[in-house]
Amino acid sequence: MKCIDLNSDIGESFGNYYLGMDSEVLKYITSANIACGWHAGDPLVMEKTVKYSNKANVSIGAHPGFLDLMGFGRRNIAVSKEEIYTYVKYQLGAMMGFAKSNGTKVQHLKPHGAMYNMSAVDYKLARGISEAVYEIDSDIILVGLANSQLIKAGKDVGLKVANEVFADRAYNDDGTLVSRKIDGAVIKDEKVAIERVVKMIKESRVTSITGKEIEIKSDTVCVHGDNPKAVQFVKEIRERFIKENIKVCSMRYFIK
Repeated sequence: MKCIDLNSDIGESFGNYYLGMDSEVLKYITSANIACGWHAGDPLVMEKTVKYSNKANVSIGAHPGFLDLMGFGRRNIAVSKEEIYTYVKYQLGAMMGFAKSNGTKVQHLKPHGAMYNMSAVDYKLARGISEAVYEIDSDIILVGLANSQLIKAGKDVGLKVANEVFADRAYNDDGTLVSRKIDGAVIKDEKVAIERVVKMIKESRVTSITGKEIEIKSDTVCVHGDNPKAVQFVKEIRERFIKENIKVCSMRYFIK
């Protein structure tokens, strides 16, 4: 039976601003990517989200991003390998503190937004992220875009890695995600999105935005849960997986 992890970006509220439906999403996912206070989240939100995740028996993950609240961490920022290395160390350290004080550990780390996309194609940045994680805790699983430079760098430094795929995002011919600025980047038809993700898991292939069939490896599926419709989407994905004989479990159980 094929085993797959379901992850979601949560803990993205900040101060008086509320974002997402974390309590609902946690009912259906197996791994939580918790914002570390730079692109979203704050110390109170981080603490609460770790507690909620523990209660739901969902594995904890650090979700570091660029210090860009206004842009939600989705704007590219010119940084060196050394800078991104320290940015990740700083945010991972904070998340580990919240995890340890609540009797749990950080299972994985997944960069957010622009940091994620830049490290997918820039090996130097990917290496900086990987080295930061390895030096703090070499048991942490590094999550990156399937077949990307981040996956390569993680393997090169000796980390366990998880190839991530997206149910509701379009792919370029080279396996990168289509920019959100381009029409068709986000797949809004739920049935189409579910069919695509099942194909990625069972056939290791996905159809790019140009119609090309490309190979892709899937260990974990990112599902967004920031609106009521998306929560229903997560639920439907899990139900479809059961029908397809795909087991859903935290990545720590099968990533070696």
